[in-house]
Parts: sequence; structure tokens; C-alpha cells
Amino acid sequence: MAYNLKQVMNKPDRLTGGHRMCAGCGAPVTVRTVLRALRPEDHAVCCSATGCLEVSTFLYPYTAWKDSFIHTAFECAGATMSGVEAAYTALKRKGRTDESFKFIAFGGDGGTYDIGLQSLSGAMERGHDMVYVCYDNEAYMNTGIQRSSGTPRYADTTTSPQGTEMPGKMQFKKDLTGVMAAHRIPYVAQTTLTSNFKDLYEKAEKAIYTEGPAFMNVLSPCPRGWRYDTPDLMEICKLAVETCIWPLYEVDNGKWKLNYKPRKKLPVSEYLKPQGRFKHLFSDENSHLIDNIQEDIDKKWEELLKKCGEDS
Repeated sequence: MAYNLKQVMNKPDRLTGGHRMCAGCGAPVTVRTVLRALRPEDHAVCCSATGCLEVSTFLYPYTAWKDSFIHTAFECAGATMSGVEAAYTALKRKGRTDESFKFIAFGGDGGTYDIGLQSLSGAMERGHDMVYVCYDNEAYMNTGIQRSSGTPRYADTTTSPQGTEMPGKMQFKKDLTGVMAAHRIPYVAQTTLTSNFKDLYEKAEKAIYTEGPAFMNVLSPCPRGWRYDTPDLMEICKLAVETCIWPLYEVDNGKWKLNYKPRKKLPVSEYLKPQGRFKHLFSDENSHLIDNIQEDIDKKWEELLKKCGEDS
């Protein structure tokens, strides 16, 4: 059935309002859209590694989750959800349940790119029928905006501060979507919050209803860490896509597919400019660093086009 924004938005929320996430945060929008992709008759077991999402939506005895929810340690989301899925599979095999459950783990980039990578890799390699969603806000935001391996090069964080000695984080951002594609699992997707949520919703639906493990990497901006005006959330996401800093693509059973190709690729400076974490790059002595970023993005974009069988 063709995507219908009105119908999707009218589906009941499985993550309720009243949680403590910041205004202008991408994480709750990501979660709500992913959960809307569930069919009404399906139950879900959701799990979250420690992070902004968990501490802001679940404070015992209160919860914003309408489905079963498990809070697990920073490094354990993949292992926890794979264990729950294995238990459910065993119960179903023994005829002790006939209810339909889907298993969805959420983690930020700290709990996914870094601390939780081992348990995530194990869960994917073992072939558990589950979805892991990384809401990538590009730093350890919950504990004070420390850099992660998901933090982009030259970003200003509390543990990679820009100054006279270095212009922010010096290392490149890890290509986690590519790492997960290398696991040769049935479905991998990279997406963000586009204007009508179509790309995120359809990829979430495909991930949830693909048999076996699936992984989604969702760019989910953080207004405190990125230092943008809270109403600009969707514009930041749009600029990430239009500059090809965050391309929309999927790997479906090993086949790479580009989901969106900008008619005219914007310069990366358009994406960097509204964010305070990159403010230092626009000084005269640092302007060459923007050229470095542009060169890297252009190279990665050409590599992606080749993988997807697209012309430059």
C-alpha cells in the first residue's frame, strides 16, 4: 500500500507524550516513527541501552512506553534483546504462546558504535529475528557531550574541545552502517527524519517484518550537543541528506540501493553553519578544514554511488 502520511500520523502512539526528552531532540521522533510501523495486532518488546532515551522515558514506576520495555546496561542492548527473542522462539516452538511479538532494541551512538558494538555484532551474527535501531546523535549526550566514534571529524565536544592545540575531534566518524552491512544480515538501512517521514517509516516497516536480524542507523540530531535552534531539527536533517553527509540508502539481502539522490548536491558548509559545534571552522585560520570535510564527503559519496550501481 502506498505511503499515506495522514494515516501513519493517525496511528496510536506507542511512545506517549510527557517524557523528559529535550525540545528539538531527534531521538523520540525516531522512536515514535519506528513504532508506528508496527501492525496494530502485533505486540512489541522494546529494549534500550542506558542513555538519553532510557533515562527520559522510563523512571520507575513511570514509563512512556505502551509496549513491554526493558532497560539494560550500556553495553548489553544487543545481547538482552537476542535473549528475549530466543526465549520467545522457544516458547512458541513448545506451543506455550501463539501471540505475535516483535523485538526492537534502541541505542544511541555511544551504546552502539562503541560500548555495545560487541553484543550488537554477536546478536546480528547469530541471526536473531530482531531489529536494532541506533538513534545516532553523534556523541555521549546523556553524560555531558563526550566524543564517540560516531562523532564527526572536527566537531567540538567536551572531550575533544576545539582550541589552539586541536580543532575539535581529529578522527573520522566510524562507518557503522557499512560495518553492519559487512555482517551480511538480511536488512541494513541508513535514514533520518525527512519532511514526511516516508523514508524512515518504510525502512522501519521493512526491518520489522524482514525475517532475521535487521539494523537501522538513524541520524537523530541533539540540540544541546549540536547547538542548533530547537525548531530547526527537520532542517538539519534535510541538510545532512542534501549535502550527502548522511545519504539515504539500504542493503537488502546484500543488494545496495540508493534511496535518494540530490538534484544538486549542496556544499557541506550549509550543513555545518547552523551548528555551534562547528562554529570554529568558519574562522579564517580554520576554513581549510571545511575543504577537508568536503573532500572526504565527496569521496565517500562516489564510493556509495559505485556500490549502488549509480552514475556520478
